[in-house]
Amino acid sequence: MRYGSRGVCLISAIPSRGFKATTSQTADDTLTVTFANEDHRSVITATIVPSAKASVRETSF
Repeated sequence: MRYGSRGVCLISAIPSRGFKATTSQTADDTLTVTFANEDHRSVITATIVPSAKASVRETSF
């Protein structure tokens, strides 16, 4: 991911073996990348509002 003054953009999302990567961006200022397989999900959300930051949420089934 790359942070800019007007938004966040995806540079690359390469999943590990057995995982799929999906992206979601409903506004320029926030981007979500999800890596998932049948047992685990990692969700990375990057935003520039109110400042540039990223959060990671891990879920195992």
